[in-house]
Amino acid sequence: MMGRSHLIISTGVTLSVMSLMSHEITIPVIAVAALSSLLPDIDEPNSLLVRKAIPEFLLRALQIALIGAAIYLYFAGIVERPWNIVLALLVGSVSFLPSRKLRHLVMILIAIALFAFGEAYDPWNYIAACVLVVSSIVPHRGLTHTLYGVAGWSALLYFASVGINDGGSLWIAGGMSYAFHLLADSLTQRGITPLPPIPFKLRLKLMSTGTKKGGAVENICIMLTLAFVVYVFILSP
Repeated sequence: MMGRSHLIISTGVTLSVMSLMSHEITIPVIAVAALSSLLPDIDEPNSLLVRKAIPEFLLRALQIALIGAAIYLYFAGIVERPWNIVLALLVGSVSFLPSRKLRHLVMILIAIALFAFGEAYDPWNYIAACVLVVSSIVPHRGLTHTLYGVAGWSALLYFASVGINDGGSLWIAGGMSYAFHLLADSLTQRGITPLPPIPFKLRLKLMSTGTKKGGAVENICIMLTLAFVVYVFILSP
């Protein structure tokens, strides 16, 4: 399912259900629900969340920086010939990696920076860094698309929000929105494997992402979500 659909469906249904459960819908709750609606796809470099967080101009800047570093290593005399040539070629060759691999590299570099310099944002810096590292090495619809991912993200939010006003609502919003993302992906032909290594696949085979039928199914789900939101926040007493 497309990122736009995940954002609308998971966020809308989560906020509506939480409102019916008498949780106050605050700006932090909305932000966590929206982020969590896209978070399972962080393992896909071309997903909406990753493309917005790491846009093309940042990849181009990284490529230029790598080429500049290669030129510097060649002329700086840090190591003797021919190792300066080898080192320069190794660094420069990274700049020609596909966009997917470059985004993974950026994710790892950001994670390292968060570990090293993000103490002021403790514990969120460590949470973000761990998520980035794990997501850059696992395959798409792997660990992040399991019930372990739901439990792990919910637990991280729970312990990170201890002592924060309305912190209980944050982990509920995050866990629920994350779970609705997985439920939406179970509608596709590929489905999800919720409890690996148990080979059971949850897939209803109603659609394939990017197809005409898939787009129709996504639009129906979006309309149902919007109707649910209108009922809960506007029509209900």
